This record gives sequence, C-alpha cells and structure tokens, in this order.
Amino acid sequence: MADVREAVTRAHREEWARVVAALTRRFGDLDIAEEAAAEAFATAVERWPADGVPPNPGGWLTTTANRKAIDRLRREEKRDGKQQEARMVLDDSPPEPPGAIDDDRLRLIFTCCHPALAMEARLALTLRMVGGLTMPEIARAFLVAESAMGQRITRAKAKIKAARIPYRVPSAEDLPARVSGVLAVLFLVFNEGYLATGPDTGPVRHELTAEAIRLTRLIRVLLPDDGEVAGLLALMLLIEARRPARVSAGGELVPLAEQDRGAWDATLIDEGHRLVRERLAAAAAGVAPGRYQILAAINAVHTSVRDVRDTDWTQVVALYDQLARVDPSPMVALNRAIAVAELDGPNVALAVVNRLENTLAGYHAYHATRAELLRRTGQDQQARAAYDRAIDLAGNTAETAYLTRRRDQLR
Repeated sequence: MADVREAVTRAHREEWARVVAALTRRFGDLDIAEEAAAEAFATAVERWPADGVPPNPGGWLTTTANRKAIDRLRREEKRDGKQQEARMVLDDSPPEPPGAIDDDRLRLIFTCCHPALAMEARLALTLRMVGGLTMPEIARAFLVAESAMGQRITRAKAKIKAARIPYRVPSAEDLPARVSGVLAVLFLVFNEGYLATGPDTGPVRHELTAEAIRLTRLIRVLLPDDGEVAGLLALMLLIEARRPARVSAGGELVPLAEQDRGAWDATLIDEGHRLVRERLAAAAAGVAPGRYQILAAINAVHTSVRDVRDTDWTQVVALYDQLARVDPSPMVALNRAIAVAELDGPNVALAVVNRLENTLAGYHAYHATRAELLRRTGQDQQARAAYDRAIDLAGNTAETAYLTRRRDQLR
C-alpha cells in the first residue's frame, strides 16, 4: 500500500505532497495521513481508468483520503479524542495561511525538516513524505538497507508523536534553522533524477532534476544571502547543463571525458558560473564556502574548458582537499581519487581507493572507479571482477550498459 502512488500516472504524483500535508495538518498524525493518502491513490487507480480523471484531481484525492482517515479512526478502539477530531476535518475549514512560503511543496519540505529531528531522520522522512521517492530509492541514496531505512522513518514518526512536535508552517524566522535539511533533501532528489536508481525508470528523470532546481530557485529568493543556497543552485545548473550529452542514442551512459561538450546547455553553464564567481568573491572577503559551494566550484572547472585535456586537475584536487575539510566523507575521498588519477597517475589513485573498501564496499561507484583504475594499470582480471561487482550493484540502466561494455572489452 505504501508504494501504491507509483501506480498513479506521473501527471498526478505532485498531489501526493498536498494530500499528505492536508491530512497531517488536520489529524496531527503522519501514519494516518500516509495510509489514508495511499488508500485514496489506490482508489484512484481503480476508478479513474473507468470513470475518467476528475476535473480537480487534487480535491478528489484529498476528499477521498479524508474519508479513509475518518473510517480508520472509527475502527480504532480509542475513539474519544480522535473521533471528535475527525468531525472537525470537513473541507469548510479555512486553509492554513502559507506563512513565508507560497509554494505548496516547498512549504511542506520546510515543515517536515524540523530541527528537533536528527538530520538523517529529517531527510529520510521528507524524501518519503514529500520528495516523491520510494523506500528503495531513499535507501540507495543513503547507502543503507531498505529495512534499515524503513526503521529510521518509523522512529522519526514516533519521535514526532512522542515529543508532540507540532505540524506547523514555518515562519520567516524559522527558515535559517531548517534550510540545511531542505537543501540536503533537494540535492538527494536532484541526484535521483540525475542518475535514476530504479529498475523501472529511465536513466535520467528530468522531472526530478527540474523540480529540485525550481524549488532551489524559490529558496534563493527567500534567502538571497545564504551562500549554500546559491552554491547548490549553481551545482545543479552546471550538472543539468550536461544532461543532453550524458546518455547515448543507444541508451548508454557517456562519461564526462567522452561527452560532446557542444551539446551542453550554454545558458545554464553561464548562470552557474556567474553564481560560482559571486561565491568566490564572498570567499575572498572572508566568508568560508560550504559543501555545495565547493562542489559547484569543482563543476565550474570541468565546464570551463572545451576539451577535457585542458582540465586543470591541480585545481580540482585542491578543491577536493578543501571539500574534505568541510565534509570528510568516504565519498569525497573517492571522487578526489578520480582527480588524483589524472594528476598523479592511476597507481597512486588506486592505493587511495583500496583503503575505502570497508566503508564503500556496497556502493557501485566504488567498484566502478576501482575497475577503471585497475584497467589503466593493466590488471585486467581484477578489473573484470570489479566491473562485475559494479554491475551487480548499479541500478541505473544506462550506467549498467556502459559498465558491461567496458568489462566486455577487456582481454
């Protein structure tokens, strides 16, 4: 039932966030809201093909979900307080004022990113309730098992209930305390669109990348002086600019070094570079850049040359060194190693990558990177095994096709 929304056409998936928001506001319970919304979407899957899509799909889904929630409450033994609440959820109640945020989805993301929750709990819960990602997609984003991610979301809901954390639209004063979680959610949504991990989706989900960019632009208007908001927007734009060249006509992923740079979107690159220059000026004035700003600067280096051979790898490695001080994660170390291979050679990079096995053994990019480095050092047999492991773990169809071809080219 929890994944029934995946059966609804993409044209109506955006209604999920609005329905869950309306029910949570009225009932004060995320579990009831999600289950009732799922039942409403299941009813839509059954009825809309025969009856036709109603003129107001969102209103139909919200009304149906309200009825499902009331029915569920009536079936429960503890009726007193909840029964009284249920009588008060008729649609004639005035809508909650939007506060500082006009956009429905962005408002709900800020609402769910409550600072009382641990950051990982905020991200997982928001991606589940708002971001449109399934449990397997969220688990892959965090490099954990699906069961562990389910438990994390369950614990987050339980804390909201036990601590009586209010489901309240944040005011303008609340936004700075919540923006880091919101940016992390949008970056994860963008990443799922940039390199989709689901077996039943296309290799690139433009609707996700476009929505993440749209919402980040709105945050930029709300918080124009926040450097990380500008950095994330620049990062997204510079990655999105490469989308037309990332998948070949045969459905195979095209790595950065082999992409047709003439196909990149020059308008997005220009905007991304302008934002990076603004942040560099701020850094020169003594404002230390954050994670997204440094990642944007790295992508600006890659997109500033027309030939991959002209890439300033010294600058890329220096930026990764700076990023490692802000975010000393194994993923940063892995990406830095790729740049080190271009600067100091594959043997040096391979030694770095091998030390990451304990933390990244379940991540396909680790094995794919290691396979390429082994290939470049002439260790074909070990490279083949690494490709095999990367193919087993990769969920993106275009990436799997690319890795399979690279493996099959080995002696």
